[in-house]
Amino acid sequence: MSYQVILPAAGQGKRMGAGKNKLLLKIGEIPVFIHTLRVFENDSECAGIYLAINPQDEEEIRVLLTEHNITKVTALIPGGEERQHSVYNAAKAVAGEGIVLVHDAARPFITQDLLRPLVKMAEKKGAAVLAVPLKDTVKKADGNLIAETLERSCLWAVQTPQAFRISALKEAHQKAEEEHFFGTDDASLVERLGKEVMIVEGSYDNIKLTTPEDIYFAEAIMKKRKNKQ
Repeated sequence: MSYQVILPAAGQGKRMGAGKNKLLLKIGEIPVFIHTLRVFENDSECAGIYLAINPQDEEEIRVLLTEHNITKVTALIPGGEERQHSVYNAAKAVAGEGIVLVHDAARPFITQDLLRPLVKMAEKKGAAVLAVPLKDTVKKADGNLIAETLERSCLWAVQTPQAFRISALKEAHQKAEEEHFFGTDDASLVERLGKEVMIVEGSYDNIKLTTPEDIYFAEAIMKKRKNKQ
């Protein structure tokens, strides 16, 4: 069940308001992206990591990789203007066949327990994503006017990693580039090929750090995990 993983890490995280790449912010004295990388570094099934970065961060990132003994980074790939460009740049560098994961570097709380069933499902069906059932009632609106209350039981909040056969991910990104299509995630590009994408239930702890408030949630999750040890 070995796999490779792409981590887009080139965004500036403007909504975080940190004045620099949010992935270089620290949680518990360790940069966010190092927390994320450690999960894959310590997973025996992970055969390689492709890190898509902003070239201006490269020197600092190389220092941090050495400092924290991250050895599985196969390549540092120049990121693109948008996340989709960064993933495609990295996908073109991924060698071989098999399964590749795409994971937000700003989701540091992914666990190996979630990776196993995700990779297994992708091997069986070709594509799979982690997702959690929505907790809140969801309204469809026309401006400020509620137009419809959606049936919550069939709605999922999609997370990463998302797992694909390498050939399918490359084909999906190539088609999207040729047709100037931008999707909200990589699964949406693969769906456009007419391929099935399966759901594997994720975890509500697997949050993406986007705004300053998310740092508080991250620290709470870390505290909870330490208390369980």
